[in-house]
This record gives sequence, C-alpha cells and structure tokens, in this order.
Amino acid sequence: MNTQPPLHRTRFRFGLRSRAAAGLTALLLPLAAMVGLASPAEAAASATASYAKVSDWGTGFEGKWTVKNTGTTSLSSWTVEWDFPSGTAVTSAWDADVTGAGTHWTAKNKSWNGTLAPGASVSFGFNGTGSGSPSGCKLNGASCDGGSVPGDNPPSAPGTPTASNITNTSVTLSWTAASDDKGIKNYDVLRDGTKIATVTGLTYTNTGLSAGTDYSYTVQARDTADQTGPVSGARAVRTTGTTDPGPGPGSSVKLGYFTEWGIYGRNYHVKNLVTSGSAAKITHINYAFGNVTGGRCAIGDSYADYDKAYTADQSVDGVADTWDQPLRGNFNQLRKLKAKYPNIKVLWSFGGWTWSGGFGQAAANPAAFAQSCYDLVEDPRWADVFDGIDLDWEYPNACGLSCDTSGSAAFKNLVQAMRAKFGTNNLVTAAVTADASSGGKIDAADYGGAAQYLNWYNVMTYDFFGAWAAQGPTAPHSPLTSYPGIPQAGFNSAEAIAKYKAKGVPSAKLLLGIGFYGRGWTGVTQATPGGTATGPAAGTYEQGIEDYKVLKNSCPSTGTIAGTAYAKCGSNWWSYDTPATVTSKMSWAKGQGLGGAFFWEFSGDTTNGELVSAINSGLG
Repeated sequence: MNTQPPLHRTRFRFGLRSRAAAGLTALLLPLAAMVGLASPAEAAASATASYAKVSDWGTGFEGKWTVKNTGTTSLSSWTVEWDFPSGTAVTSAWDADVTGAGTHWTAKNKSWNGTLAPGASVSFGFNGTGSGSPSGCKLNGASCDGGSVPGDNPPSAPGTPTASNITNTSVTLSWTAASDDKGIKNYDVLRDGTKIATVTGLTYTNTGLSAGTDYSYTVQARDTADQTGPVSGARAVRTTGTTDPGPGPGSSVKLGYFTEWGIYGRNYHVKNLVTSGSAAKITHINYAFGNVTGGRCAIGDSYADYDKAYTADQSVDGVADTWDQPLRGNFNQLRKLKAKYPNIKVLWSFGGWTWSGGFGQAAANPAAFAQSCYDLVEDPRWADVFDGIDLDWEYPNACGLSCDTSGSAAFKNLVQAMRAKFGTNNLVTAAVTADASSGGKIDAADYGGAAQYLNWYNVMTYDFFGAWAAQGPTAPHSPLTSYPGIPQAGFNSAEAIAKYKAKGVPSAKLLLGIGFYGRGWTGVTQATPGGTATGPAAGTYEQGIEDYKVLKNSCPSTGTIAGTAYAKCGSNWWSYDTPATVTSKMSWAKGQGLGGAFFWEFSGDTTNGELVSAINSGLG
C-alpha cells in the first residue's frame, strides 16, 4: 500500500528505551519483594485493619476501624480485636457488634457487612471514654498489618486440579490435599481468578457454564485459623459444544487493538479501557503483537506480556500483583478485564509490520506453524485469557517491510492449517491489506479462498497516504471513497471492500478499519488536499504521526474530504478521523452489510473514549 511502515506496525523508539529500563526493573523486583518479606507466612496476608480517632471532646472520643481485604479472594467474615489501657473503654458502637472483657475488646461484623470482595473495605465506629490508644490489634486472629498468625504457618498450595466429566455446562474438578501444621479447614475454588465455592473435600463440580467456552481453575487452602495459602497451578478447561463467536445477524464486531508496548512511553494500560468507558462499548480486543520467527509463534515482550507487576491503583480490579503470583503483566490484567466484562473476547495477534518477515518461513510448513501457535496461545498459564488468534501478515506474496515470494496460495494454506488446529470454537482472523489498485496487494494472494477458514478480515483501510512522500501531495490517509485528485487509484476504503466482495469474501466477514491517529506534513501553504510540503510534521513519538487526542486540540479540523477530516494549522497539514467522520463511516459500513469495525489503537483516543463511543453508537 505504501513504502512506509504503517503506524500500527511500528515500535516507537521511546517505547523501546522505556522497555529496556522496565526489563531491568523486572529483574530487580523479585529480590526487592523478597527483602520486604520476613517469612513465607507474611506473603499469605489477606486483610488489614487500621484505626483512626475521628474526634475528641476531652472526656470522650469517637474512634473508627477500617477493615480492608488486600487479598485475591473474598472474606466471608471479619473479627477485630484490640486492647485499651486501663481507663479507656467503648461506650457505644455501630456497624459492628463490640464486646469487652476487661481491657480487651472484640468487634465482629454485622450480618450484612461481613463479606468483602478483593480490594473492598468496610468501617465501623464507636464512642469511648478516656484517652488511650488501641494496641495488640488482631484481624481474624492475624496481625492487623497483614502479618501471619504467630506460631501458625499458612497452608501449602494444593495440587493442580484435574478436570473430568466435562460437558456443555459443567466440569468436575479434583485435587490433592494441601498440608498445614495446624490442619486444613476447607478449600476455595477459583474460576478465572474469582472464588466461586468453598468446599471441605477434594472435589467440586462447577455447573451453569457456557458451551464451547474456556475457563481456568485454581484451588486455595484455608487452615483452622482461616489463613489462606498460595493458589494451586491453573487447569484450563474448555466446555464441550459450540458457540458462534463471530458476527451474526443483528450483531456487530467492535474491535480495538491493544499494544503490548503502550505500557511504556505511552503509559496506557488495560485499566485505561475501564476508566475511559471503552471496555463497555467493545466486543473484541486484538493484543499486539506476538512474534513470528523460525517458523513459529513466539512471545513478543515477556515483561509486558506476563511479568510486569501492577500496583493496586494500576490494576483493573484494584488488587496489587504479588511478587510470586503465577501470572502478571498485561495477560493478567486482560484476565481481570474479562471477569469484569464477560462479553469481551481477546485474540492474540501475531506478526505486524516489524514481525511479518517470519511468515514466509512459517508458510513452508503450515501445520508445524499452527501447532506452535496453538501451544503458545493455549499455554495453561494464560489459556483462559485468549479466545483465538489473529494473523497480521504484511503482506502475503507482496512487498511490505521486505518482499515475500511465497506464492498466491501460501496465505490460504496457512489459515487453513490454523483453523484445523484451533477448531471451530476458537476465533481465527486476519488483518489484511486495503490496496485495491489493479495488480496490487489484494490481487497477490487468494483472499477469497482463504475467507472460508476465517471468522473475519480486519481490512486496514488507513495509511493510504502519508509523509513518506515528503513533498506531498497532501492527502487524507484514510479516505472512505475516491475523490478528484486522489494521488493513487484504488487507495480508498470503498474500493478495497468492493474488491474483497468481488473475490467472494462475504460482507459479514469484512471489518472496516479506523485509525485513532492522523498523518501530517509541514511546509504546507494550501489548506485543501493536494498541496506541496517540505517534509513530515512533528509528532510526539514519530514524525508525520500524531494521536487523535492531541490533534483535536492542537490542530482542529478545518474541512472534510472523502469522508475524512483534514486540518491546516500554521504550516502543518493533518488528516484524521473525528467522532463525526467515524459516525458517518459506521453508517456506510452498516449499509454495506459489513461485520463491524476495528481500530488501531486504544491509546490514540481521548481519556473519555470519544472515538470508541462513535464506533459503538454508529454501529448500534
């Protein structure tokens, strides 16, 4: 489509520098964490209690205790104990049942405030006489600062559960017992990180599940002092039956790319999908990117993917990662996001501009490549996170970062092997070129024949024009239609979609692409498209590129052409999509019977998700 790397296929230099520093931090974190732990027992801390004196009127005072669940499983009850010096006593209390025996005081939860989800807190208050401060605080028999019960070690991890009797809606789990110096009381069963049951035996049957769906189960033991030990290894389970995860009648795919490197210089994390409101308005996420190398699928960035530790304030559910938990990083945050928004499906996207060079070798042995990808995506550590795979080959049998000569049938053969391995219950999709020029990239591969094996194509209808043509002419990088003076015939969304349809790809298997960024030139005097330039305009991360969230304020739109906005500010000229143009493009997509839309990528949007909102409302 062009000779310049598309924005969504490049790794920003700033991000790489930051990642290197982050990688060093990753090496230091476990040691730092271990230094802060006095014993393994302290690592099992699950709750804290803190005291505050709210007011003091000389002869008496008001006190308040706050109990917080700092663990990863729910608390079913809480009891706070403390000592007051002689002369200080509780006279009345609320939101807890408080009793005293001499100088020792005990507060137990009410029937309605005993259960605390991970990260949640509850407070109770009391009036007292005297002026003393509490000491010797214990919460559920353990130290109120989160320490262990003196003289009582927490239990060990149970064995990794096994799964049997798997049906469309149920599974039976079994595990070997944990050990404890004072005895095991019961076991918490966790599904996708959330407690679903507490049992006294070594087996549990989970019912009410969805057909053809992935789940991940772990088990955690509780001792007689109600201390929890570490969770077991995870067991991935897929229920039997089928489910149609693709677009269907009355539904539209609303898919966004989340980049692994966005957590560095861009400081964009999975939690931002929640705070922006975007998570409630999408159906799918493509996690970018996994590597394609040596004929295999491979990890892209291990630190970002599954090792980075998130603090409570950075985490989707407000619970901090621990140094020894089995899975951290973006994968764990995506797991938490799916628990909060169960409708969201996540695909792992492999390739991209930088890593597409490996597809040629992969295409030489499609079955082996598919097996390697399946083994990685379905790794038990994160199998529950992903609902399928996306292949981003730029471009089959055509020139991208380098020129590929694998042949027109290579892409079809590759996706056929991928579907055979991943089966009908997983999503298998592909990001594809939008070059509809005669003899262009769409003509170079058998996209029509390959479509039968894929749920949909993400048609990259952006990056048609940009400042890699340093002297211009200026042109919108994502035109919906052609227009008089367009620099290259066939470089627009409408013609790309039409060409795929002509090759036999069903409309419902085509998604329209939206860029959450603009491309621009400097040294421009002409306000309308077609002007000359002296080079790329300055951008935050890369010349000639800037996020929508920046451009909407720094260079507001001054006109539209071919369904896309453009802007002239000083000597700079930019083109980008706005909420208004996105809305019109969604209307066009619906009129074409397309399966929906996708966008590159979340971090380019505003903090309140203006562009995602436009896609959501436009598709309905």
